Amino acid sequence: MPHPISTLGAFHTVISLVPLAAGLYSFIRYRAIDPAKRSGQLYLVSMLLTVLTSFGLSSTGGFNAGHALGILALLVMGGALLIRQLPLLPRLVPYLSQFGFSFSFFLLLVPAIGETLTRLPVAHPLATGPESPLVRGTVLAWLAIFMVGAGWQMWWMRSQRKR
Repeated sequence: MPHPISTLGAFHTVISLVPLAAGLYSFIRYRAIDPAKRSGQLYLVSMLLTVLTSFGLSSTGGFNAGHALGILALLVMGGALLIRQLPLLPRLVPYLSQFGFSFSFFLLLVPAIGETLTRLPVAHPLATGPESPLVRGTVLAWLAIFMVGAGWQMWWMRSQRKR
């Protein structure tokens, strides 16, 4: 087995599926991650747990890009929550807040893409490392999906506001 997974690694993997599922459910059901909804609350709490459990893991032996992306995701989520409380630019607040939650979802999957492609299938992983063309291409495709999805989400929010 080329990449054995530790107990913490297995726990982290299972926990990280929760914000993935909660985020997807929220996008499908509400077209947004809404912290007022149960799925949005589950997303926020499980995302925090996912990032916290990641700090006990490192394929490089120390702080790595995945940890930095986790911290960035938490900062973005905090900003998305905080901006809702500020009276600045009230017409932009819903858009900025939702963009923050969507961006945190994007960030959740960036390290997941690399880890999945470099670990699966177990006997012969699809990629050799984060610099692999497959990993880079998949992350680039994910970025394109995020950009199109965020644009559509902002358009949808605007169309709902006009009603």
